[in-house]
Amino acid sequence: MPSYTRSHLKQLESEAIYVMREVAAQFERPVLLFSGGKDSIVMAHLAYKAFYPGKIPFPLLHIDTGHNFPETLEFRDRLVEKLGVQLIVRYVQDSIDQGRVVEETGPNASRNALQTVTLLDALAEFKFEAALGGARRDEEKARAKERFFSHRDMFGQWDPKNQRPELWNLYNGRKHPNEHFRVFPLSNWTEMDIWQYIAREGIEIPVLYFAHRRDVINRDGVLLAVSDYITLLDGEKVENKMVRFRTIGDMTCTGAVESTASTIEEIIQEVASARVTERGARADDKRSEAAMEDRKRQGYF
Repeated sequence: MPSYTRSHLKQLESEAIYVMREVAAQFERPVLLFSGGKDSIVMAHLAYKAFYPGKIPFPLLHIDTGHNFPETLEFRDRLVEKLGVQLIVRYVQDSIDQGRVVEETGPNASRNALQTVTLLDALAEFKFEAALGGARRDEEKARAKERFFSHRDMFGQWDPKNQRPELWNLYNGRKHPNEHFRVFPLSNWTEMDIWQYIAREGIEIPVLYFAHRRDVINRDGVLLAVSDYITLLDGEKVENKMVRFRTIGDMTCTGAVESTASTIEEIIQEVASARVTERGARADDKRSEAAMEDRKRQGYF
């Protein structure tokens, strides 16, 4: 790895660790949102480094849609045991059973958007004041509007026009009762930075990120993994392809990409030549032009 790349990654690492330590200093009850994806795994790794040799001073919170990849859950449990950190899991199915949300119907039904209510309920249940997330500004135009310390009102909603200025690395964590912050230490990272950092640090990631054979269907240009949660439409056929996932989320809306990249180095080369954005294979982002921003205003990750 070239020296300028190492220096760049070191700067990003230092910035993220600084933000995490600011969270620990300013808030009594922070939590790290954990999805099992590469960004949240890097977040957990940075938290480990930020507070070593002590333990990570906040729990991990996973909002389980019930439609997760089995590989993600298996990896999550192994990582939590390795880090010796508390894991809190809250289930979208419980929100459905309690009448807090209504399950979508139809062939394109997904629980992805339903996570918002489950997340907000969990934050209120434990009175978390700051929720650290792995979102990056390069992922999507709505996420590009986020500050490091992103204020949420008492209803958990986000107003992109009413955010605090952040000058000279000063972060304002003041809030009113029942409000909270979403904090994004990886804001200035890119997808390439994440992969180069994973390579530099030797971070273990789920096997879903590497090329493997899987049964998929092509739905509106998105390769969805065949599962019990996917209803085949007329004319759709199952194909066995060599694929990998650039993002990991709910199986009903997380698309794969055709790939032969089976090592971190090959993934880095693939990302460098990619002409489609990382979330270009996410069916939930295709529902409308402002799908992500609409979800974020309601309290989404």
